[in-house]
Amino acid sequence: MKRCPECGRAYDNTMMFCLDDGAELLYGPASGAGASDEPATAILHSTAAPGEAPTRAQIHTTEQTAVLPRRAEAEPQENLRDSTEKQSFSANRAAKPLAALVVAVLVLVGGFFGYRYFSSAGSKQINSIAVMPFENRNSDADTDYLSDGLADSLIYRLSQLPNLKVSPTSSVMRYKGKETDVAQIANELEVDAVISGRLVQRSDDLSISVQLIDARTKKLIWAEQYDRKMTDLLATQREIATTITQKLQIKLSGEGEQKLAKKYTVSDEAYQLYLRGQYHLARRSKDDLLKAIDYYERAIKLDPNFALAYVGMSYAYSSGIGNAFLPFSFDEGLSRAKNAAIKAIDIDPNLAEAHTAMGTAFRLEWNWPEAERALKKALEIDPNNASAHYFYGLYLQSVGRTGDAVREIKTAVELEPMSLIMQANLAGAYLFDRQSELGLDQAKRTFDLDPNFISGRFWLAYAYCVNQKYAEAIELIESAPKDEVSQRLLARFRGYAYAKTGRRGEAEAILLKLTADTAFSAQSAAMIYRALGEKDKAFAALENGLTGKQDMARIKVDPLFDDLRDDPRFREILKRMGLPE
Repeated sequence: MKRCPECGRAYDNTMMFCLDDGAELLYGPASGAGASDEPATAILHSTAAPGEAPTRAQIHTTEQTAVLPRRAEAEPQENLRDSTEKQSFSANRAAKPLAALVVAVLVLVGGFFGYRYFSSAGSKQINSIAVMPFENRNSDADTDYLSDGLADSLIYRLSQLPNLKVSPTSSVMRYKGKETDVAQIANELEVDAVISGRLVQRSDDLSISVQLIDARTKKLIWAEQYDRKMTDLLATQREIATTITQKLQIKLSGEGEQKLAKKYTVSDEAYQLYLRGQYHLARRSKDDLLKAIDYYERAIKLDPNFALAYVGMSYAYSSGIGNAFLPFSFDEGLSRAKNAAIKAIDIDPNLAEAHTAMGTAFRLEWNWPEAERALKKALEIDPNNASAHYFYGLYLQSVGRTGDAVREIKTAVELEPMSLIMQANLAGAYLFDRQSELGLDQAKRTFDLDPNFISGRFWLAYAYCVNQKYAEAIELIESAPKDEVSQRLLARFRGYAYAKTGRRGEAEAILLKLTADTAFSAQSAAMIYRALGEKDKAFAALENGLTGKQDMARIKVDPLFDDLRDDPRFREILKRMGLPE
């Protein structure tokens, strides 16, 4: 428990400054000192400049006020006044010109240095910011979507501002549920200011507390509590984003104001369903993807013009069919992914995310010209969109431009340095570009960030196989979680490593399981057959994969197929995929 040393109000440990008077909160009981000894001061049409702690008047007063002078300590004594005045009258007359000159000089000098000081202090413009995951005070995981979604939405809106660097969601989510010092967060994320908050939902009532802190000085810039209805969630989110922009003293163009205040849906209920969909999409398990699709569909029924909901649905279908997670055919899933992206673009042609989703679906379809066109359009709309750079990098891998792919995925990682999926695929980009040792090092770093992240384990196993470290690959795979998704993704490398280490029977057993699975990866089977030295069966598996298209988009650059490249059958497969030899 923390308390304000000024007013004694109690706060939970996540708050740093008092909402009443701006004082820094302390652990333990209040000091009991009461009000400060400083002069009571109010502000004329002003708010605290960035880096300055607001006074009580700044937090609560919006009308014109003025400096309230302190009451005089004591009245001057009047005894002997008459005689003293008479004796000093002549001397005072003589001293007045000199005194006036001295005062004038002091004013000029003080004004000069005051200007230098305050202009310097005021020039500490905040150019970068991090929005921390909001604390869910309901202690109910079912409402995490709301606290996570509110922070994510603020990040999305503030990212539209051209002169403000905003840490992406993937970078800030690692701080969720942790008590971390603001200065440490700012140092690790390389930002000037930090926004934190907490959220409490009781039935239809919603309480949101937000505070903006200059991390360089640890001073509170602004704090506010919003007590609203759930039906006011959209308007409140826009209001918070607008207020933050004002407190940061960011000047917006007309276009900037429109982006900040843009209404993506007219339905608060649809927006809440969308937030739920985003929450499950980020988790990407089979069950989560199905839940995400359901929430997006329900949001769209309430607001058929909700472009972002269509974008989320497109990503969910693409992710599901790319990993064979969803309970329908590849062609059906691809068609749904494309249709959702097309609808999003029809609603909002200037939404970069919609074009990125479209390019992703085209890449899975092996429609390379359209994939490139859509992804370039996304980058034209938003050059700082990490997802657009990332998926463009995956496209470049597929068509054999591995050096350019490394550049694009590195750019994505620079924009979202804590995105595990991007970090993991950067390892793949290095491996496809034949930078094998660098790829292995990158895969190890990503795995160390989160050993439970399955894609990190996937790419490290692949890196071990490319670098012919089969014992390490087997150890890594055999220690993996036993869930269906993990085992399916790692099966190819398990079989490949078993075959390369002489464990032929175990490799063949894995092949039997793969071919019995209706959602098996043709490339996985071909990889194991190739390791067993059975080229004809490897090509037969790839032929089967031409009808399903899944998981074959990078065979052109995969080092594990290098000894098949001189075979005319391999070149024919690339031709049928629309890829240059």
